[in-house]
Formats: sequence, structure tokens, C-alpha cells
Amino acid sequence: MLDLMPWGRDERRLWNAFDNFSQEFFRGMDQTALDFKTDVIDQGASFLLQAELPGFKKEDIQIGLDGDRLTVHASHSEEKEEKQENAQEGSVRYIRRERRYGSFARSFDVSGIDTAKIDAKYENGVLELTLPKKGKEVPESRQIAIQ
Repeated sequence: MLDLMPWGRDERRLWNAFDNFSQEFFRGMDQTALDFKTDVIDQGASFLLQAELPGFKKEDIQIGLDGDRLTVHASHSEEKEEKQENAQEGSVRYIRRERRYGSFARSFDVSGIDTAKIDAKYENGVLELTLPKKGKEVPESRQIAIQ
């Protein structure tokens, strides 16, 4: 398949082309819509997950739990419009009109988390989830009767 590529058989050049494509494709877009940076901090009895979501409103963020998978989904839409009135015709002539839409999601394994006690807070563009760890389950000890 690589012989059909105009880059020849040099894989490094092929992957560079894909990297350049993504950079060119997303050039000029707001980088906050592409990035979803998270930190997970072990606080002993719980984990603290901090997700940077600048520019989002609290209403734009949904947190879902499906079994042992926690999903954070954020979506954002924005429309900018600059117009100039045409005095002669009374109509609007657009000088510039832009729309920007974006959404992304990240999922996390919460199999060792007490999901009933998860707490979420969003302030100053940072979503914080407190994820309490499950207590260690101690198997009960008992005697087994021989029949």
C-alpha cells in the first residue's frame, strides 16, 4: 500500500504529512476546544480529578456514569457577527460572520470508586470531581461444617 503513496516508502514522511494535515486543518481554531487536560491527584481516601474547561458554562458540561465508566462531556457553540448597515438600501451587508461549534468527551475507569459518593464542582473554568475510594472488602471468616 505504501508504494501507492506519493511520498514513497518513507514512513516518517508519511506520518509527518498526517501531523501537518491535522495542524493545518485545525489552524485558526480556538485551541481550548481541542484540549481537555486533566490531572488526577491521590488524596488518600479519595482521588481528585481536575479538568480544565475554560470558556464553558456549567450548563455545557454533562457528567455521566455507566457501570464502571465515568464520562465527562462538554459542548460549546458560539456565533460572532459583525455587520455593516447599508444606508442606501436599509439592508444588512455582512463584513464577517463566524460560527464555532465543538464538543468532546473523556471517559475514566471508576471501578475502585464509591460511585454513590462522587461530588462535582465547577469554578473558574476548572471542573473538580471528588472520587472517594471504595473501602477494602474484608472477606468474612467462618467455619465450614463437614457433612
